[in-house]
Amino acid sequence: MAEAGYSIDVRTLDEFEPRELYTMLKMRTDVFVVEQKCPYPELDGKDPETLHLRLLSGDELLACARISKPSTADEPAVIGRVVVSPNHRGKRLGDALMKEAITTCERLFSDHAIVLSAQSHLRRFYETFGFVAVSEEYLEDDIPHIDMERRLTAAAG
Repeated sequence: MAEAGYSIDVRTLDEFEPRELYTMLKMRTDVFVVEQKCPYPELDGKDPETLHLRLLSGDELLACARISKPSTADEPAVIGRVVVSPNHRGKRLGDALMKEAITTCERLFSDHAIVLSAQSHLRRFYETFGFVAVSEEYLEDDIPHIDMERRLTAAAG
């Protein structure tokens, strides 16, 4: 899906140019570590094995997420590191990013559910895309989270 004013890009870590990678990792660190005042290992070793989905306006990064492929036939796909640039919030880019992430998962991993670990205050946001809570609230890096799943029969958001 491409809306007026931005495009979607999905690629592996090895396909990034150095400045593109730097921009994506800087945005994630600026939001998840600095803005949320949460010192944790943002570079967790998973990026080389995942797909990276970006919303772009020309060369400007608007939002991004990563998608982990299922490791077995019974494992779900995982959407994580969902982030919108602070300079572009309030434009419904989170909606566009999630729709595209779900579409990508369904296209590449059609026989698998999709899961994510949501910050608890975003539970209703993810519910609008067919995700349901599958855990009690827990603390991850001192931020309340809840595990959510979008089953194969869930309607598109």
